[in-house]
Amino acid sequence: MLLVDDCADDAELTMIELRAAGIPADFARADSEASLLAALDRAIPHLVLSDLNMPGFDGARALAIVRERAPQARFVFLTGALREDARLPAVDGVLLKHDLHALPGLVRELLGD
Repeated sequence: MLLVDDCADDAELTMIELRAAGIPADFARADSEASLLAALDRAIPHLVLSDLNMPGFDGARALAIVRERAPQARFVFLTGALREDARLPAVDGVLLKHDLHALPGLVRELLGD
């Protein structure tokens, strides 16, 4: 599983939530376009959880890279805030970070576990 997030604490909380729910996964984290490209060169993930708003890099760009390099990967925006009028590209899911309790169910649904 690949986490694209500029905040190490948020990525850690995400991993804790999934592990506590018994979801076995190896996690990698990217926090920039360069680190995302490097992560995708190392391994193709089944699932990418990406923040939407990051300094100098955003979820839409992360999605474009993942769709190009790993088109079979499921992609979820996991964001701290979402404007009411936000127009997001088509993804497999959108979840607010304060709703992390719902993440394990979404992951199981997307990965067929």
